[in-house]
Amino acid sequence: MSNKTHPKLDVLSVELVYRILDYLNDCDLVCSASNVSSRLNAIIHTYSRYQTLTTLNLESDQIRHQGAQNIAEALKQTKILTTLNLESILIRDQEAQHIAKVLEQNKTLTTLNFGSSKIGGEGAKHLAKALEQNKTLTTLNLGSNKIGDEGAKHLAKALEQNNALMSLNLRSNQIGDQGAKHLAEALEQHTTLTTLNLGSNEIGDEGAQYVVRALEQNNTLTTLNLESNKISEQGAQYVARALEQNNTLTTLNLQNNLIGDQGAQHIAKVLEQNTTLTTLNLGSNEIGGEGAKHLAKALEQNNTLTRLYLSWNKVGPEGIHYFAKALEQNKQTLATLYVGHNHIGADGAQQLAKALENNKTLTVLYIDYNDIGADGGKHLAKALENNKTLTTLDLDNNQIGDQGANHLATALEKNETLTMLFLSENKIGDEGAQHLAKALEKNKTLTRLRLDDNDIGHEGMRFLKHLMQEGRVSWNHRNYR
Repeated sequence: MSNKTHPKLDVLSVELVYRILDYLNDCDLVCSASNVSSRLNAIIHTYSRYQTLTTLNLESDQIRHQGAQNIAEALKQTKILTTLNLESILIRDQEAQHIAKVLEQNKTLTTLNFGSSKIGGEGAKHLAKALEQNKTLTTLNLGSNKIGDEGAKHLAKALEQNNALMSLNLRSNQIGDQGAKHLAEALEQHTTLTTLNLGSNEIGDEGAQYVVRALEQNNTLTTLNLESNKISEQGAQYVARALEQNNTLTTLNLQNNLIGDQGAQHIAKVLEQNTTLTTLNLGSNEIGGEGAKHLAKALEQNNTLTRLYLSWNKVGPEGIHYFAKALEQNKQTLATLYVGHNHIGADGAQQLAKALENNKTLTVLYIDYNDIGADGGKHLAKALENNKTLTTLDLDNNQIGDQGANHLATALEKNETLTMLFLSENKIGDEGAQHLAKALEKNKTLTRLRLDDNDIGHEGMRFLKHLMQEGRVSWNHRNYR
């Protein structure tokens, strides 16, 4: 990109140049047009779209055309860009070096997304060096790369110097327990990072121990993602011990690990006393009825947890019985509960329905894929007639059929708080569709009814057509018999 004077550009009026710039996309405007000539640079800097362009989203074909080096040069010129999105673009280590070098001096960029960019340990090293100098970047996404434990080591060293970064995503980077150790050591000293994503890194129990031990010293981290890391009961015990000391963490994601009933018991015990955690994800952790019992007991004591995710476990109707009892006791905080894919059946639905008649805080309930059948639908429908707080109910794939849909339709005629109801994959036919459509004529609160993948034919479509046109009902063509 030469900065020589172009005679043809010099004779064009400013208004005509503006008109030409109108046809350029954001990438060409920032990376190609700027720095072509002194006069064009001056005009671009007065162009309204350029003056307000704070976010640049680049696509793979654009980066191949411009080249990472040209992107880096553009970053030197622009004084207003705050967000640069390079996700899913093959930047690789050498290209990352060009952008990292500019970051050392850049004073405007606050968000940089390098997700899925094939960056390895060497690229992470260049970015880490930039972080030691940069004082404005607050959000860095390096998820789904291959930085490994060596790259994690470089970034950890940079964190010891950096006082600006607040959010760091290192999900799926093969950092292992040693990479987790390096980052944990940095966390003990770092005072600005509030969000850390280490999901899918195979850190195991040992790596989890390093990370959560840092939580005992760290007073700024509020969100920690450790999902899909092969953390077992032992790792859950380490987490529980750290939560006894930590008083800043509000969101913890342990989804898709192996903590089981014993691990759930460790977490539950600390929940009874913890006063900061508001969101806890324990989905897909092989938690059965016994683990559910301990967690439910903790809910009766806990006064801060607002969201609990337990989908894809083995809670069963027995475990749901304990949760239902807790919901009757917990009248202050829990607002969102996910218990999909837990084999609770009609009996479990009945227990939850009973709790809903008394609970005054739950607003979102997911019971999808639980085979509750028409009887379970009937129990929940009865609860909806009196419940005044629930706004979202997910009953996807529960085999409720026309009979269950009829019960829910009756409840909808009386309910005045539910705004979203999900009933996909429930073998609902024309009869159920007719009753639901009739209910929505009276009910003006429900704004979204999802009926994808049911057995609704042309007759049912006739009843639902105007509701679909209004955007209140969604479905797909596979409904047709």
